[in-house]
Amino acid sequence: MPHLGSMPDPKEKPRTLLVGWISRLDLALELGLSVDTLRRWEAMRTGPPCVRAGRKVYYRRAAVEDWLEEQEQAAPRRRRAGGRR
Repeated sequence: MPHLGSMPDPKEKPRTLLVGWISRLDLALELGLSVDTLRRWEAMRTGPPCVRAGRKVYYRRAAVEDWLEEQEQAAPRRRRAGGRR
């Protein structure tokens, strides 16, 4: 039986608590944004939903995908100026 402070057994199954979640830094890298942009979006409540665990911020991958799809649908269509008709 392990006691407090002991090293985890390398044969044990890895923890899966954060499967499906992504950190703010990792999301910024995936989207090609700065961490400050994601921080600003959180403050303005315009970006993907997130949760805080202490000082860490995490995004549920499915929620980010949903948010991205909403952005695509909300994007206004522009007509090109000039060109042939």
